[in-house]
Amino acid sequence: MQNKGLVILFAILFGAVSIYQLSFSFKNNAVENQANEYALSKADASAKDYKEQVSILEANYLDSLSQSKENLFLGNTYSEVKDNSMKLGLDLKGGLNVILQVSVKDILKGLANNTTDPTFGKALLRTDELQKDSQNTYLEDFYVAFDELKGDKKLASPDIFATKSLYPEISINTSEDDVKAVLDRKVDESIVSALEVLRTRIDQFGVSSPNIQRLGTSGRILVELPGVKDVERATELITSTAQLEFWDAYKGQEFIGFIYQANEILKGKGASEETAETAQDSTVVKTEEEKAIEALTGSKDETVTEENPLVDLVKGPGYQGGPVVAMFSQSDSRKVLELLNSTEVRASLPAEYKDVIFAFGKPKADTDLVELYALKGNREGVPQLSGAVIDDARQEYNQINQPVVTMQMNPKGAKIWEEMTDNAAKTGGEIAIVLDNVVYSAPGLRNGKISGGRSEISGSFTLNEASDLANVLRAGKLPAKAEMIQSDVVGPSLGQEAIDSGTMSFIIALVLVLLWMALYYGKAGLYADIAMLFNILLIFGILSGIGAVLTLPGIAGIVLTIGMSVDANVLIFERIREELDKGKDRASAIKDGFNNALSSILDANITTGLTALILFLFGTGPIKGFATTLLIGIATSLFTAIFITRLFIDKSSVKGGKLDFTTAITKSWFRNINIEFLKKRKIAYIISGVLILGSVVSLFTNGLDQGVDFVGGRTYKVRFANPVSAAKVSSELSQPDVFGSAVAKTVGDNNDLNITTKYKIDDTSQETDEEIRSTLFTALKPYLNGLTYEQFIDNSNENKQVGIMEQYKVAPSIADDIKKASFWAVLGSLVVVFLYILFRFKRWQFSLGAVAAVFHDVLIVLGVFSITHKFMPFSMEVDQAFIAAILTVIGYSLNDTVVVFDRIREYFNEFTGMPFSNVIDKSLSSTLSRTLNTSLTTLVVLLAIFIFGGESIQGFMFALIVGVIVGTYSSLFIATPIMFDTVKSGSAAESLRKKEEVIDETVVK
Repeated sequence: MQNKGLVILFAILFGAVSIYQLSFSFKNNAVENQANEYALSKADASAKDYKEQVSILEANYLDSLSQSKENLFLGNTYSEVKDNSMKLGLDLKGGLNVILQVSVKDILKGLANNTTDPTFGKALLRTDELQKDSQNTYLEDFYVAFDELKGDKKLASPDIFATKSLYPEISINTSEDDVKAVLDRKVDESIVSALEVLRTRIDQFGVSSPNIQRLGTSGRILVELPGVKDVERATELITSTAQLEFWDAYKGQEFIGFIYQANEILKGKGASEETAETAQDSTVVKTEEEKAIEALTGSKDETVTEENPLVDLVKGPGYQGGPVVAMFSQSDSRKVLELLNSTEVRASLPAEYKDVIFAFGKPKADTDLVELYALKGNREGVPQLSGAVIDDARQEYNQINQPVVTMQMNPKGAKIWEEMTDNAAKTGGEIAIVLDNVVYSAPGLRNGKISGGRSEISGSFTLNEASDLANVLRAGKLPAKAEMIQSDVVGPSLGQEAIDSGTMSFIIALVLVLLWMALYYGKAGLYADIAMLFNILLIFGILSGIGAVLTLPGIAGIVLTIGMSVDANVLIFERIREELDKGKDRASAIKDGFNNALSSILDANITTGLTALILFLFGTGPIKGFATTLLIGIATSLFTAIFITRLFIDKSSVKGGKLDFTTAITKSWFRNINIEFLKKRKIAYIISGVLILGSVVSLFTNGLDQGVDFVGGRTYKVRFANPVSAAKVSSELSQPDVFGSAVAKTVGDNNDLNITTKYKIDDTSQETDEEIRSTLFTALKPYLNGLTYEQFIDNSNENKQVGIMEQYKVAPSIADDIKKASFWAVLGSLVVVFLYILFRFKRWQFSLGAVAAVFHDVLIVLGVFSITHKFMPFSMEVDQAFIAAILTVIGYSLNDTVVVFDRIREYFNEFTGMPFSNVIDKSLSSTLSRTLNTSLTTLVVLLAIFIFGGESIQGFMFALIVGVIVGTYSSLFIATPIMFDTVKSGSAAESLRKKEEVIDETVVK
């Protein structure tokens, strides 16, 4: 090998840089452990808010280090150390992963100044319909819908987008195309603004190594928060629009009579015309108030029946003279608002109350009660003062040492605030401070007007709540509602289990491969082992250096890379053995062996790399992590196998050491094989035909167990203290008064269940998430051994062993997108590989054989999953991870097939007088040692991961195991025979021989 000095130099540099990069991870872990120990030592273990204290102390410890400019490690500050350390994914560290859909519909409404134009409204409704089966963005479908319905209407109409706020960019004379260009830009700016608002909020929240990025042009934003423990708090932080408003509030007692009147209307009795006409008469009102007060305080009166739609929901009265109308249960709040805002009820409001806005207050700690307020609205629906005037917000403490949020307004806001508070002080009224339609406080102004623009929000805050509220107010409001259309929550204890199981599988797989190489190839195998260990160092070093996130599938990708990287060494060693068998001296055999193996190594790794690249482009989250490590592993494996192994072998050869590339045990293995494969192809066709037929029949009858990735829904991994019956739990959860339909499956141990339901899947709000968790807890209570609801849903406990361990939600809209993207990923990989093989081998017959084998392998893997998913003791859901497995199977199958095709091409030109069928049989026989060696090694690795890698990736590994077995078989009995049958024999084969191009010598060199 030429340029050995250069190779050694690069190897030393790459190794040193990798060690340098990984050192940051070790230092960062040590600092985080110190922070945790400090927090545990300072927190009051007997306090009720012990966990919150630990969290805050730990965050403060790390924040102080982050703000420090002192060098902590190798000339780097702590912030630089953290940025350069290895980032662990959600499944290894626990935390929150969500995809947010910024509402382009809300953005358009805002740009049109919330117009009530009927054409605009119908266009939005039509757009919602189009989006259900569309791959277009919301804006693109809006243009289509508007064009369908507009008639003579224009986008640049004064009552749509030709508004003052958009002038002069849009006027009544602006063309439709120009309006669309402006809207495209405005919507894009709003989404970018949402991205930056979220980034600012999360940066101030103090999450370690967050990932916030925009996904395409659809208005979707990916937020990954590994390590976050208070998931509910983080969710509130990223979904809150922070729409701060200041409204004047009515006295609660003004609406007591209305509550009773609304109750009567809802009962179906209605008020008589006479009652309506005299509703303003003080005597009548007083009588109604008396009746209502009796109902509100729980007194039994003949006017109060047991079926009062509204009054029966009241849990307590408001405060005398205050702004609270009444108190209700938090779980009934949505229903109460629906009743009060119904057409019939609002029609009964007196003229001066027609624009009233009903809103609930912030829930108080340790109670389910929430207060109902009546705010003084207006026709425009615009508050007297909005949060846009806030210049700064801080978390502070009031006179009684309770956390509050203080705000400072700009001059314009300060003037309006002074007028509002002055008027409220004179009239004895209150001003409601409303954030995202929730009343946080409604203070009375007993000390007169407030000058200077300084105000305060109080509301029984915890320290974290006050801090987060100040955070979102400083960062600004989101330009539109951000809805969670996909979320994945993993508890820290489950993440630690994943680390333990992933590490175990990694070590076991590595040891098995190292032992096998040493056993099979002797001293040369030990050299390959050293190169493999160096390869692992490079992979982790590069992952750390580029800031990639390490996930459990990523670890699987690394371990799989180890198994597949053996292939390059096996190809080289087998070719060297062949050259030695021909009688060549050792130096010549080594040189020719490396040169002859190079073509196969490159072709095999390029085809696998192409499928990994497609997986990287189409995948998200953990699947992208798998593709990243696979791509890096392919590159480093090529470097270490071709150059590092060569260094050791050449050095040993120069010193005269005996290097036989075998051992006494394996010396005679797979030698002098001469199998007539083609004569067995008809039997193989029959076997494959039966397997494919069975697979197709099962796919049409049994179908596949499609995961929520593809159909939408919510999945909860629930761990119980004792084994439970999945069938019994499924039946109980499917009752009409629970979810109506739910499926529970045992995963791993008998006390672990995956529970999936599509109940209210179209409603992805946090309120519905909470409702489903609460319903799930109630239904499972008999199996939870006294577990409280808080313990059941707690995501902060690192030692949690019972309750919800992980929760996953996918909205139908994104599920459809995932399904279509997966289809195109698989199809795209087949097309790309077909074209690559056509380019390399110059004949379509080779491409046809390879792609036919891949179709064969994919159908059989799908069939196995279809047939066995009902009784396997682990999850066999078809989801994004399964698609990753399918693409990996495609790459592996092609890897095998390309190696065989390379040998056929070589022998085709070497044995010119040999019949075509004999050339093929000889090629298959000569590569059999490599095929079986690589396949067995890879299977050993996959089995190690399957057994020890944790149940979360068992289905993924099972698909790969089936794929490797079937792929090995198809490369021998499907791909090559189909290629042969399409070429046929005689003149066609001879023509192929004459036109076959020999590998370019420059490539070999």
